[in-house]
Formats: sequence, structure tokens, C-alpha cells
Amino acid sequence: MRAAPGTLSPDPWLAGASVVVVAVAALVAVAVAAPAMHLNGLDWTVLAAYGALALAVGLVFARRAGAGTGQFFLAGRNLPWWLLGTSMVATTFSTDTPNLVTDLVRNGGVSGNWMWWAFLITGMCTTFFYAKLWRRSGVFTDIGFYELRYSGRAAVFLRGFRALYLGVFFNVMIMAAVLLAGIKIGGVLLGADKYTTVLVAAAVTAVYSATSGLWGVVVTDLMLFVIAMAGSVAAAWYALAHPAVGGLSGLVSNPDIAARLALLPDFADWETAATVFLIPIAVQWWSTWYPGAEPGGGGYAAQRMLAARSERDSMGATLWFNIAHYALRPWPWILVALASLVVYPTLDSIAQAFPHLDPSIIRHDLAYPAMLVFLPHGLLGLVVASLAAALMSTISTHLNWGASYIVDDVYRRFVRPGRNEAHYVLVARLSTIALVALAAVVALWLENAMQAFQILLQIGAGTGLIFLLRWFWWRINAWSEISAMVISFAVAVWFQFGHAAVGLTLPSAAAQLLLGVGLTTTVWFGVTMATRPTETAVLQSFYDRVRPFARGWRRVVVTQADEPGSATAALLAWMLGCAAVYAALFGTGMALYGRGLEAAAFGGAALLAGYGLFRLLPRTTG
Repeated sequence: MRAAPGTLSPDPWLAGASVVVVAVAALVAVAVAAPAMHLNGLDWTVLAAYGALALAVGLVFARRAGAGTGQFFLAGRNLPWWLLGTSMVATTFSTDTPNLVTDLVRNGGVSGNWMWWAFLITGMCTTFFYAKLWRRSGVFTDIGFYELRYSGRAAVFLRGFRALYLGVFFNVMIMAAVLLAGIKIGGVLLGADKYTTVLVAAAVTAVYSATSGLWGVVVTDLMLFVIAMAGSVAAAWYALAHPAVGGLSGLVSNPDIAARLALLPDFADWETAATVFLIPIAVQWWSTWYPGAEPGGGGYAAQRMLAARSERDSMGATLWFNIAHYALRPWPWILVALASLVVYPTLDSIAQAFPHLDPSIIRHDLAYPAMLVFLPHGLLGLVVASLAAALMSTISTHLNWGASYIVDDVYRRFVRPGRNEAHYVLVARLSTIALVALAAVVALWLENAMQAFQILLQIGAGTGLIFLLRWFWWRINAWSEISAMVISFAVAVWFQFGHAAVGLTLPSAAAQLLLGVGLTTTVWFGVTMATRPTETAVLQSFYDRVRPFARGWRRVVVTQADEPGSATAALLAWMLGCAAVYAALFGTGMALYGRGLEAAAFGGAALLAGYGLFRLLPRTTG
């Protein structure tokens, strides 16, 4: 059957390259890892079966992805909420995620997780205030928002520069953190050196991503989510079964562990409480830009909302993502982290258990893969497959998302406009390969997951409030965003390289974040009030298309009346959504701790909040 006019062929050369690269990568991995690996033939069979299945799914969608950039990047804007939401969950469950959670728990106890649990507030805000707006905007990428909302040369510059800033710099940092986790897992379980691990992981994922486009990414994510969840639960089960741990009861009754079980930090230690709880809850969730938890939505989250087949699906996808990400997934990781404190209480004990590892990568986040060596064969293969699935899911999403910026917001907009779709899909595939190569180089420089997390938080500090207000306040303009971006980056660079170099004492990470937020917010607000607003015609066009709440637009556009109670319904749904998910998260923890009364109380609160949210949803979905 011939391809329709204006589409691409099934790309047989690319499909063949995929098979060859995957086969060669697997052989290299086995050959290098064989002398020291913990996997046996059964484990490798399970791992190979997973790889073949993932590759098959990707190749099935190769022809559809080649039909044009609308299919390659947005799957024709025809995806249902459950598939999109699951894809978002799978993307945020990367190889570095359990490592990061382990790092937090080993250094600060369970309450240390508030550094990312606080982002639930951001996620629920996006669900009920912004998901519909993104879908209504109809832009190709969230970077395309800039020329829809702003006017003049500043808007043009902002679109092009931010596409490279986020699509290349930020994107590469995220993928590098994921590959770093792959390095540590490969070193522990396979005995592979970091160069081999990066080469294999980057090659396999790049070819898969360049082949299948967003259709292949989201469909494969569904499979990867199931495998990854099964693997994380299995890892927790056998971590608890370790003789030194003594099961769940032995873990929670261990005096060295009991002090780390609290869900809230000790407020007697004010500095720690402020760092891990007060600042994330009061400041971090609205003020910082972090991939997957952008205030107002952005990045790959916006890509999923833009790919939804309707506004309801856009909202449903983000709601399901927040429920699964914060209520369903954390505890298996936390249990493994706590058990690792019994088995490997210090970094020296990890180093002694794995003397072949590069000393530069032995940090607390390594304890998670170190616990996986106690799994029985066969199941170990499944868990390794689940971690490979997590890596592939995250990297493939970031590659597709980053390539969409490069192609649509830079190459098509500024370099080669008006070319055919075949040309742009080819550029997308070449961009995919270039991005993963850059990420591989940066991964070899990083040492732990927290390092990348802190760098990204600081770079985005103070920019988040703009992303919340720009939909609802007409006065925000392109210069607001440019000034915020410049100042936040400058502050991050100063603290990273300049502050100590001039002999000053480096503030804590929390103090750096607050200083960055305060300075950036002050500057962008002053710039906003000192510069000319967006042209009225552009504001009117944006308002007519997106239909945000009218209150912040009445001075400059011809407004329509809001739906009665729509803002109140969204606010109430936001609060109920947060309450339901947090109560479910805490109730699960109390049940695992054996505290039945507290578990029942939190469980009841989760049910009540969930019921109220269910009744309210028809008023929020339009």
C-alpha cells in the first residue's frame, strides 16, 4: 500500500537500524558485564523479552510517526486521558527517581520527601486551572504560547531562545540525571563501567525514540508503567525479606530506623524543617520551574495536554497523573530506602560490598540498586527490565519533547520555514540523536541525583509565578519572562561558581532558593510595570481563543461572562484533590507502620475528599 501524498514511507532503513543497534548494544553489554554481573541466563532471558517487546511496539508506530510532525510530536491530538496520564506517570518514574528518594530518606528520613511531595500542589493547580486552557490554545508546543500571548520582537526572541534553553540545556540535564542512575544500576547489577552503560542506554533509546514518535512513546509507556510498578513492589518485598531487616515489623521497630519514619520533620530542628517542609510548601511549589512540575504546566506535561482529544481528556490526564504519581508509587521506594539503612548503614559499607565500582559514583543514591542484588533470579531480571523501562520511558519522552522545540520553535520558525513534512521529521530524528549524545556527556560529569535536582531548582527559582499569572493577568509581557529567566540563571551561576570563589561562605540550598526567588520576582515585577504591555489586538485574540477567567482582562479586552461559579469550583477542586491524595499517601504509610487508627482516619479523609471531588468534577470540566 502506497503512502498518502505528503507522508513518509515506513522508513525500512530506520527499522533495520533499530534492530541492528539493539542487537549490537545487547551483545556489548553482555560481553562487558559478564565477568561481574549478578544476572544469570534466566534474568537475561526476561530482560531480552522485555527489550524485544518494547522494540516491537516502537516499530509498529514507525509509519504513523513518519506521517508528519503532527503525528510525530502530538499523535494527531487524538489521545485519551488514561493513556496520556499513564504516559506522564511512566515518564516521571525514571531510573533516577527511586535513587533520588533513597538519597532523601537516607539523609533526612521519610519526611525528606516533602521536597518533591510539595509539587502535588502545583500538579493539582495545573489540573483544574490550566489543563483546559492548554488544550484550547491549540499551539504545537508550549513554547509556541509565546507568540500567541505576547507581541513584538521580544516575543519572537523569547520563543527561539527559550526553545533552546529548555529543549537543550534543561532537557539535557534531566536526561543526564536519568543516565547517571543507569550508570549506577549498571555498575551494581551488571558490573559494567559507566562508559559502556551510557553508550548502550543512549544508543538503544535514541534509535527507539527517533523511530516511533509520540504514538510509540505513549503506547509503550503503558506497558512500561505496569512493568516498572511490578518491579518496584518486588524490590520492596525482597528488601524487607532480608535477614538483617526482619520483615516490615522488624524494620519499623528497629531503633535506628524508627527516628526516620516521621512523615513531618522535627520542628525543633528549625533549619531542617524549613528546608524540607516549610519552604517547599510555602514557596517552592509556585515559584520554581521544574520539569514535570511546572507551575501552570509546561514541557512534556503540556505536550500531553496538547495531544489530548478534548479538554476533558486534558484535565483527566493530569488528574490521573497526580493521583498515581503521589499516592500509588512512593512507598515501595521508601521501604527499600529504609531497609538499605539496615543493610548498608554507611557509604563505606556500600563501597566494601561493591569494590569494583568507580568511587566517584558511590553516594547514598547508590543504595537503591545495591538492594536489588538480593532478588532471586528471574525476578531480578524483571526488576532490571523495570528499571530499563523507566529509563526508556523518561529518555524517550524528553527526546521527543526536546526535538519538538528544536524543530517547530527554532528550525521551522527561524531556519527553514515552508519545507515539507518529510524534511521536518528527518530533522526531528537527527535532533533526537544529538540531544541524547549531549546528555551522555553530561551524565559522565554528574555524581548523584540530588546534584541535578538542586541545580535545576535553583536555575528555575522565581520564574514560576509568571507561568501562573500570564494566563490571568494581561499586564504580564514578554519582557517579564525574559528578565526572570536571565536573573534566575545569573543567580544560579553565581552560587554555583562565583560566591565561594570570592571568599564568601556559601548559603544553604534553602537560603539560595529563597534568595533566588526573592531577587528574581522583584526584578521581573519591576520590569513588567516599567515596560509596554502586549498589544491589545494580541491580548484580545489570546483571550478569545483560550477563554481564561475574565477578572484579570476586563481593562483591555471585550470580555465574556465566566460560567457561574467556575472559579470557585476550580479552587475547591484543587483543595479537595490535594487533600485526597495526601490523605491516601499518609494513610498508606500509617498502615505500613502498623498504626491502624491513624491509617483508618487518613483513609476516611481520602474517601470523603475523593467523593467531594467526584461530585464537583462536572462543574470543572466545562
